[in-house]
Amino acid sequence: MPATIKTGDEVIVIAGSQKGKRGKVQKFIKKNNRVIVEGVNMVKKHVKQNPQNPEAEEGGIIEQESSIHYSNLMLATKFDAKASA
Repeated sequence: MPATIKTGDEVIVIAGSQKGKRGKVQKFIKKNNRVIVEGVNMVKKHVKQNPQNPEAEEGGIIEQESSIHYSNLMLATKFDAKASA
């Protein structure tokens, strides 16, 4: 598990279909070494109408972030330092 990437850090995706996208770390899932990054790896989830769930009160298709493995990420500060050097 990397000690360098933490919640709130700005990261850049360096591999995969989302390569080049930049975002803030929202959550780190230690069990699978995966990270949820704001605005990266968006997926569509079909949600049924449910009055007990205020988020899905209307139902329909919701877009949300999916997790990405931490090895596909790099801290934005390190990336910017490499680019300028």
